Amino acid sequence: MTLRNTTRSWGSVTKSLHWLIVLLIIVQWAVVQYAGSLPLSAKGPPLNLHKSIGMTILALAIVRLVWRISNPVPSLSGLAKGWEHTLARISHVLLYALLLAMPLTGWLMSSARNFPVSWFGQFQFPDLVSPSRPLYERLHDLHETLFAVLVVVAMLH
Repeated sequence: MTLRNTTRSWGSVTKSLHWLIVLLIIVQWAVVQYAGSLPLSAKGPPLNLHKSIGMTILALAIVRLVWRISNPVPSLSGLAKGWEHTLARISHVLLYALLLAMPLTGWLMSSARNFPVSWFGQFQFPDLVSPSRPLYERLHDLHETLFAVLVVVAMLH
């Protein structure tokens, strides 16, 4: 197996990034489900873990996008009909957009709630917006909606 993509197959770097991000998204969902079952006073540690994993996903999505741009994309010629090829491209674009939008809305949401975002306690990211409860609530709804869209697009993918 080659590291780089070829016109015939995805390389091991692309496959590894793909499955690592999938795994981290599943962990994200599990952490949020767990945090939701806790009393408010105990939600901090799992939500901090959620934020750290989210920022990791953001970094991996950027790496994956750069890798995708710098590598050939395997051809679907002869394997898929024209409309299937078009839908595959649309789903990939949507997935990349969602992989960037999900962590960014989470970061914005935490900033709007005046909750710091750190990476596993090693360093803290700057706030992106000033505290605002109404903005937090809108971003929270958007974050949840984006996750639902991500699940649907991933299943269609």
